[in-house]
Amino acid sequence: MNKPHILIIDDERITRENLSHLLGREGYETTAVGSGTEGLALLELEEYDVVLTDLMMSEMDGMELLKRGKELHPATEFIIVTGYATVDTAVQAIQNGAYSYQEKPLNLDKLKIQIRRALEKRIMAVEIDSLHKSLASQKDRLPLIGQSPAMAALKKRIRQVADTECNVLIQGETGTGKELVARSIHKLSPRSEKRFMAINCGTFTDDLMDNELFGHEKEAFTGAGSRKKGMLEAADEGVIFFDEISELGLAMQVKLLRVLQERSFLRVGGVREVPIDIQIIAATNKDLKDMVKQGAFREDLYYRLNVVRLTVPPLRERLDDLPLFLAHFIEKHASAGHRIETVTPEVLEILHRHDFPGNVRELENLVLRALTLGKGGVFDTSCLPRDLRCRHTDCPAPDEAMPTLAVMERRYLAKVLAAAEGNKTRAAAILGIDRVSLWRKIKKYGL
Repeated sequence: MNKPHILIIDDERITRENLSHLLGREGYETTAVGSGTEGLALLELEEYDVVLTDLMMSEMDGMELLKRGKELHPATEFIIVTGYATVDTAVQAIQNGAYSYQEKPLNLDKLKIQIRRALEKRIMAVEIDSLHKSLASQKDRLPLIGQSPAMAALKKRIRQVADTECNVLIQGETGTGKELVARSIHKLSPRSEKRFMAINCGTFTDDLMDNELFGHEKEAFTGAGSRKKGMLEAADEGVIFFDEISELGLAMQVKLLRVLQERSFLRVGGVREVPIDIQIIAATNKDLKDMVKQGAFREDLYYRLNVVRLTVPPLRERLDDLPLFLAHFIEKHASAGHRIETVTPEVLEILHRHDFPGNVRELENLVLRALTLGKGGVFDTSCLPRDLRCRHTDCPAPDEAMPTLAVMERRYLAKVLAAAEGNKTRAAAILGIDRVSLWRKIKKYGL
């Protein structure tokens, strides 16, 4: 890794030599010149990480150098030093883009801290700019974020599947982005100009699902004053996405199987078959094969849906994509009063060591929390939940009362699920409970 390169500009030779010696001992590469014009000439040739410049100089003062240097290299951080400090010049320097403003004689310990923080800000700015460019290029292709080997393999499979228009089953843990995978298939498919209709099977009873999916005829039941098209009919010639397909009741599974076989359906209260041309994509965070063995999912429907299976890797298996996700969520949720300019190295280290049981959705929630709690545009460890922070750093004993039983149970469940690598059957065996009880607890605690 290259050393950070600091440009020192001061018309006093002894000051230049002392600063070069001090910063060299700190591990930085330094270049020192005696005037603003010499400094600008160097900035026109190459980019420096930090520029440490005197304010009062002949030919070109530090304020003019700051303005012109920022035009050349917006990500380079400038620290202005002067023996003639005033409030007005300090304000002007900050408004013109200086990172900080230091008075002479310099407090060297304070200066070292300021340089280190300026470098952290620059590194983050450069990385976010690079990631923004990467995200922009991805938007032209797929709505999926990630460049890790696991995501590259998944994107390759999506491209292969998109042209086939066959039924697809997407498997992955909660929060991994299964709907985005479905939308990616739709975007690349011949049906991309037609509708993409998403329905969450866990949010409807069988009766409601019947009406939402198939629609009804006029006077099919009390209150049905007119004919209503269902989601299947509305999605004709497009793609319909069944999220949490494992939550579909057995009666509805029979009806969906018939749709897949006949490519037609009956509205509620209807007697005439309605033909449809749709591609079906289903998603689940459960092992459908295991559910088939238990009699909770129809085997014939499973094989109809599982023509092609795609697996979305959990975030812990693609931590190389963490900076991409951070940049995306910071940009997505930023507002005028809530922005993040810097993510501290301590936060990045904790996030890289975290197993993310809630996957990408959990990371997005952490960014939302930081945007709400962060001060001065900085995402530091104080923005992280205490249990996450204390898992990787030493924390003082909490002032609050002992955690509740529910809190302790949630933490233990999360640890067991992580140890079982998301395998619900194995986790249930470790806990000594059945899978249904485990699933209820997972839903109860939002894991």
